[in-house]
Amino acid sequence: MSLSLLARQLSESATLKLNATAAQLRGEGAPVIHLGGGEPESKVPPGAIKAATELVQSGEVRYTPASGTREIKDAIVHYTGRYYDYEVGRENVMAAAGAKQALMNCLLAILDPGDEVIVPRPYWVSYPDMVALARGVTRFVLPDPRTLEPRIGDIEALVTDRTKAIIFNSPNNPSGGVYSAELVRAVVELCEERGIYLLLDDIYHRLLFDGRLPVSCYRYARKHGDESRIVVINGVSKSYAMTGFRLGWAVAAKHLTKIMSNVQGHMTSGPSTVSQAAAAAAIRGDQGSVDELARGLEGRRDRLLHELGSLPGLEVNKPGGAFYCFADLRAFDSDSRRLAAFLLDKALVVTVPGFEFGMEGHLRLSFCGKLEDIVEGAQRIRRALTP
Repeated sequence: MSLSLLARQLSESATLKLNATAAQLRGEGAPVIHLGGGEPESKVPPGAIKAATELVQSGEVRYTPASGTREIKDAIVHYTGRYYDYEVGRENVMAAAGAKQALMNCLLAILDPGDEVIVPRPYWVSYPDMVALARGVTRFVLPDPRTLEPRIGDIEALVTDRTKAIIFNSPNNPSGGVYSAELVRAVVELCEERGIYLLLDDIYHRLLFDGRLPVSCYRYARKHGDESRIVVINGVSKSYAMTGFRLGWAVAAKHLTKIMSNVQGHMTSGPSTVSQAAAAAAIRGDQGSVDELARGLEGRRDRLLHELGSLPGLEVNKPGGAFYCFADLRAFDSDSRRLAAFLLDKALVVTVPGFEFGMEGHLRLSFCGKLEDIVEGAQRIRRALTP
């Protein structure tokens, strides 16, 4: 079979592969605990279900404009004003089939072959392959080992004439780390000074713990409107527990939004009409489910860290948001893939190797599932690694 060089260079999504592995083991009757997942256990907001059901029952489920319906655009405009304190118009937003597609549209719109994208480690598994799909080159930044937060000096040192964008993800997947306001300010200023796009993957931005509040990147921006270098990527998958609806969005300068919409128009056209209706209802509706989810996740985080706390040699930064912790287990095995395989074989616990996130010796442990599974999984890990 003849395949393109690009296709041969792409790897399978590690997290999706692990989901399939867990499902297969459960299907075979194995009492596997899945601590590698990335979707909340909570229910979809009732308003979203009602909107989707009414549209389907109407029988009028049709194509929409490539960039989304007026309804979803107005909802995104409303969301941006409410949670970012930033005013945009419909011309600044586009809906996509998930935040991942919104980010992919942006990369295809801004990158020429060989252009560079700076990505801090640890990073979400798909970033490097997405940059490669857009014919770009990823330049990685090592974090401060104490905080897992990148340092602005290290980011600036990687900027070249080919640097086109920086991708930031906070709260971070896989670490759960929340970048400081000082870092956000510094990277916004750097991007504006050097004419670099700042792509903010904000999919977890409302899932914050310990009284933290979201930091709006726009607070530090001096360039607005068509001069803005900021692209905010978001969606309903995490905060609203609507992973299966596959509805995300991008907020950007008008001219860039138009190009991203053109890209999407030639790839998938508009997102599902049903998903757009459901997402708009979730954004406009009662936000209690988001707050409840964040509170529940904070409690699960605390329980997971408590259960793992007695394991000698384990080091982990307390996550400030999202629903992952990134455990440093180099005291047991510096090869994270080998360690993950050992835990799956010996303890029937699915974890995600740090190798996939650009940092060896770590495992990503998710705490978005059932509390009893989180406790049992942590106890199995502790027993498996205790001499």
